[in-house]
Amino acid sequence: MHKKNLLVGYRVFFSLLGFSAIVTELAVLIERGRLVPSNFFSFFTIESNLFAVVILLVSALALTQGGQSRVVAMLRGANTINMVVVGVVFTLLLSGVKEVEFTAVPWDNMVLHYIMPAVVVLDWFLDIPKRRVGFRHALVWLAFPIAYVAYSLVRGHIVGWYPYPFLNPGEHGYMGVAITSITLAFGVIVLAWILAWSTRRGAVKKA
Repeated sequence: MHKKNLLVGYRVFFSLLGFSAIVTELAVLIERGRLVPSNFFSFFTIESNLFAVVILLVSALALTQGGQSRVVAMLRGANTINMVVVGVVFTLLLSGVKEVEFTAVPWDNMVLHYIMPAVVVLDWFLDIPKRRVGFRHALVWLAFPIAYVAYSLVRGHIVGWYPYPFLNPGEHGYMGVAITSITLAFGVIVLAWILAWSTRRGAVKKA
């Protein structure tokens, strides 16, 4: 019971932290007259952190009710995939890009790109779903990242703005975008397999 209460508190606290970082970003951009809502909510970081805020709260509620449904287990897996992508992509592809300002507030950068991804990964392994997730089911977790790339390319072509340099065909060509996207997709597939495999231990039912 003590461990469960700690985990519930952990999820609620970091859900509120992530939400506060997003709200702070919005407030600062509005104050500076720089907010373009359609662009702001087209960042994978913002979308994934909003999802993380919701799923942390949902999984906290599920824990207080004494169980975790198949749907919650799948949503937590998708959340973990998305947030790992946020952390890894920012660290490997974006953190050294000096000419692009990805967050209005330095502290928010730390929260959204480093703290929240680490929190979500730790949450998965602190409370691995008791329902086993098969690898074929885990592949569903790739749907959002793939859809996001497609959305960004189509929207970018229409409005002339891309959320990240590595998704901009004007800088790297469509071949460069394709190579980066395929490499990331392979990494996500490996991660999905790892998360699915982790549910084998102590699983009571297959999702």
